[in-house]
Parts: sequence; C-alpha cells; structure tokens
Amino acid sequence: MGLGHSTEAEKNPEVAPPTTLFLFGAHGDLVKRLLMPALCNLTRDGLVDDHLHIVGVDHNAATDAEFAQKLETFMREEGAKKNTEGGDALDPELWQRLAARISYIQGDFLDDSTYQSIASKIESTGTGNAAFYLATAPRFFSEVVKRLGTAKLLKERGGVFRRVVIEKPFGHDLASAMALNESLLKVMSEKQIYRIDHYLGKETVQNILVSRFSNGLFESFWNNHYIDHVQITAAETVGVGTRAGFYENTGALRDMVPNHLFQLLAMVAMEPPAAFGADAVRGEKAKVVGAIRPWSEMEALANSVRGQYTGNKSADLLGYRDEENIAPDSNTETYVALKVMVDNWRWVGVPFYLRTGKRLSTRSTEIAICFKPAPYAQFRDTEVDRLKPNFLRIQIQPNEGMWFDLLAKRPGPNLEMEDIKLGFAYKDFFEMQPSTGYETLIYDCLTGDQTLFQRADNIENGWRAVQPFLNAWAKHPEVQPYIAGGSGPEASDELLRNDNREWRQIDG
Repeated sequence: MGLGHSTEAEKNPEVAPPTTLFLFGAHGDLVKRLLMPALCNLTRDGLVDDHLHIVGVDHNAATDAEFAQKLETFMREEGAKKNTEGGDALDPELWQRLAARISYIQGDFLDDSTYQSIASKIESTGTGNAAFYLATAPRFFSEVVKRLGTAKLLKERGGVFRRVVIEKPFGHDLASAMALNESLLKVMSEKQIYRIDHYLGKETVQNILVSRFSNGLFESFWNNHYIDHVQITAAETVGVGTRAGFYENTGALRDMVPNHLFQLLAMVAMEPPAAFGADAVRGEKAKVVGAIRPWSEMEALANSVRGQYTGNKSADLLGYRDEENIAPDSNTETYVALKVMVDNWRWVGVPFYLRTGKRLSTRSTEIAICFKPAPYAQFRDTEVDRLKPNFLRIQIQPNEGMWFDLLAKRPGPNLEMEDIKLGFAYKDFFEMQPSTGYETLIYDCLTGDQTLFQRADNIENGWRAVQPFLNAWAKHPEVQPYIAGGSGPEASDELLRNDNREWRQIDG
C-alpha cells in the first residue's frame, strides 16, 4: 500500500502475513479512536485476515471479553454520531471476526513479568511474527523497547520478523531524540523501527510524489527558477481540549513542526529518488530536511512567531489560559509561524513559510506553492504588481485534492480578470472508503514497507532545524495573542509582509 509497492501489487495488494500485534497503552484514546477502526477497515478490505491477532497491553484490569466489549461499545457510539443514514455503525459480522482474535494482557510496562506474558502469547498464537505498537506516553518508549530486548522478543530468526511502531513525539529536542534513537538501536536494527507520522498515511500526501514525478509538466518547473515561495499550513479549529497535560509541556512547535510539517516540506522539496523503494525515498527526504538552514538565535527570533489564543466571548470560546489544567500565566504557544530556507541547488532563495495553530477560523491542512509573477504586464492599464500570483494548492484535509489558481478574462467588453480554479477533489474521481489515516501505515508495517516511516537521520535533522527556535524562545518566552476563532496573530502577517508577500487565506 505504501509507495514502495509495484503498480501490479497496488492493483492486487497482498494480504498481510500472520502476525500478533501488541497494542501498548490499549485503553488510551489512540487505540479506540484510530487504531481499532483502522484494523476494522483493513479487515473489511481483505488486507488482513484471520491470522492477525490483536493483543491489548495495559495496567488496567480486564478480561479478553471485557476489553473487546469496551472497544466495540466505543466504536458503535462514535460511529452512530457520524452515521446520518441510520443502520448499524459497526458491521456485526466484521466485528465478530475481529473480536474473536482480540485478547488482553494486564501488566505494568516496567515489570519484566509483563514481557514473559507477551512471549507466552506469541507462542500460543503460533504466528511467530510480532509487531509492538507503542501507543503510550513518550516516557515509556525506551523503557518498553529495552525490556522487549532483554526478553529477547526482538530477535529475528528463521524468517520471523519483530517490529516496533513508535508514535510521536519522538524526543522533545535534538539531544533527547538522539538519545532515544541510540537506546532503540542498541536492541534492534533500523529496519525493525517504524517511527510513525499519521499525516503520511493520507492519500493526498502520498499523491504529492506521484503527481511530481509522473507528470513532466510539474517536474519541469518545480525549482527556484519558477517558484517564488511555498506555504505549508496546518490549521485547527479545536482548542487544547483534554490534552492540557501533554500540551503544556509540548506546545505547537514540538507537536507539529519537526514531524508533520517537515514531512510535508520534504515531500514537496525532495529530489527524485533512484527508485520508489523505502531506502531511496527516505534518503532523499532526509537530505532535504538536513539542508534546512540552521538559523542563529537572533535569526530564529526574526523568522518566527509564537502565538497563544485568547478568549472570544461572542463565540463563547475560552482563551488558552482559561482552559482546564492550564497555568494562568502559561507562555506555551498554540500557534507557530516560521520561515525556513532549504540550502540546496533546487531551492536556494525560495523561502518555505510554515504555520500551524489551534482555535483558528477554519480547519485545513494544505501546501500552497506560489509561482513567480509574469515578468511583464502586456494588457493596457494593468500593472504587473497588481496581478495575483498563481498557486498550486494541495489540500490534505478536509477536502482532499489539488487545484491550480490562475487568472482568466471575465466575459464582456472590458478587460477584467477573474480568479479561476483548475483541479480535482478526490471524492469526485475516486470512491473513498471511510478511513482514519492509519490503515496504510499499519498495513505497511505488517508487510515490511518502511517508505512512509521516518528514519533516524530524518528525525534528528528535523530537531536540528528547530533547535535554534527552541533555544531563542527559551530566552524570549513571550507569546503574541490572537483571538480564538480568528486567523492568528498579527505578527504572523508581518513575517510575510517583511518579504513583500502575504499568507493565502485559509480554505476549509
């Protein structure tokens, strides 16, 4: 399902091999909201079969049946909220097939006896293959992997695989990311590690590479001769919600930039790989992130904006500091805008502007590639600096698709120009099955395709690029206010105005 598969394999994808999939943190939101629905969808599509065994691992007491029932109840309730046509939100026959292979291990992640139970479970399922999905708090990542190694559960022999999937955040700065990579690689090889970024499971993100490298029209002008700048936006309408404990210690930069936004940047800016295999694609992505210019601390301050949403009484929206479990004097940023430069042959001189924030007016994730203006206005009474730029927009969510914004003459006797959009929405051309975005990533982990997963050098390059911002903000922790439900702080607009540019309006 990942980009490393051949065209023929995509038409007839193989069924994932027999595997015991262990879900650490089994009672958490990630498992019930995203991973289990994704496993249901993979079963529905015939990409996993009855040889996949799912084992929850957590400290809470529960029997196999109780654990499965809790998952079923949650998914039925959530599905009913989204199902406006009535009927059963969860296919009974599908769930019965899956539930028969769900079991549970109660155990402390730091207790060696838990791993003895895991070893016994692998033996009882008879699959040999095992994947360990760490849907836990980050503090457990290295501890769980170390104990898996001590229990010899990561040893691969006789054609049997053992893989570990690690969620973000992968470290909280460069030093911690390097330390985590070092601890993982002490007990297993790089090919066993699947550092997951759910953005890369989205069809539109994967389509960036296909669109770029299979269409000669795109690739011929995909460089600094024709592109003026690139804008990458990840806007959310929701606030911090129930994630206060996590968010207060993380903030928007750590939460979004070195993983999600840099991965989108890498997909746009990477060089053509020698082949669409995991090593070649991941190698090119790592080179791009490694080519991001390291700002000095003063340059980092000048090329960044930290924002925090304030209350909006008319929309009945709380400010960040008024949210539950948030310190009343918190300087945690809920909005970030950055300017970064990629110093290589293709992109020298082309700024990449990144922004992400909570409690904005619209939910949207998109890449907007701005082309250089026409060099000369050939139309009477039309000045070239008044012509709107052409954008190629790739929207990741919510309306997945690609559009090219250009100018055309409005019918009539006067020379009046009108913005028009050429492009397509995925839903208009393809039958889109319901998905969580994790289906592709889970399937690729089970089949051994690492194309869409981050390698150690990519992770470390990302943190290396954001470290100057972290250092500068530690000395200058103030945040710029913006009203909840608005478009972000005024200073964000200034960041682009200083370069005689402006943000595209966020589209939903």
